Amino acid sequence: MKKPKWVVEKEQAKRAAAAETVWLFGLHAVRDALLNPARTRLRLVVTLNAEAKLADAIAASGMTPEVSDPRKFAAPVPADSVHQGAALEVKPLDWGRLEDVAIPTGDRPARIVLLDRVTDPHNVGAILRSAEVFGALAVVGVQRHSAPETGALAKTASGALERQPYLRIRNLAEGMEALKDMGYLVLGLDGEAEQTIEQAIAGQRDRPVALVLGAEGPGLRDKTKTTCDALVRIDFAGGFGSLNVSNAAAVALYASKG
Repeated sequence: MKKPKWVVEKEQAKRAAAAETVWLFGLHAVRDALLNPARTRLRLVVTLNAEAKLADAIAASGMTPEVSDPRKFAAPVPADSVHQGAALEVKPLDWGRLEDVAIPTGDRPARIVLLDRVTDPHNVGAILRSAEVFGALAVVGVQRHSAPETGALAKTASGALERQPYLRIRNLAEGMEALKDMGYLVLGLDGEAEQTIEQAIAGQRDRPVALVLGAEGPGLRDKTKTTCDALVRIDFAGGFGSLNVSNAAAVALYASKG
């Protein structure tokens, strides 16, 4: 019996995902990936200089590096990448289900960052870095419209990609509803909102909070806005109130901390 087309496509997508690999580059990104036991590592290419700087991490990983001439670097990384003589081929990390990652742990109230079609890997990498600094449980994007795990994202994250969960889910609105069912207060950042973040969480800072940020320019989609519990803005002085999305994420995490 012939399989339905949708079954065939699903199986093909699953096989493609299993075969997918990512080249991380830069000393910080490669070191942290070498030291991450959750990483599946495939190939390590280094210059002699980088090998010396990463000696402890290479030894801990048990990998045998390929030593390459810096003038003809053997790893297939972008020609303009600042690889610092180190590149590591890996499988993307699997952080599991949003509902599992979002379970509050420890004494601090849970915070999660949701990204509505933020596709720039540098912005997402910077957001991961801020999320780690402020103790967020996860950064969550949309599967088809968010930055995938790439070398550029990892380098901007400066190691945070190995420690800060980065999930990409099929439907953002469904993810928001799942968080609301878990008791999260879901706040969407909108420059025209009437209340600030501080006003929205006054008296309930001990609640888990999900902060939703949209891409620069388009902002949050209408469906995302209506799914939020409330829309909030970052208070600003003067007549200019526009922030890069990664800066906005950092300010929002600070403003909403418990």
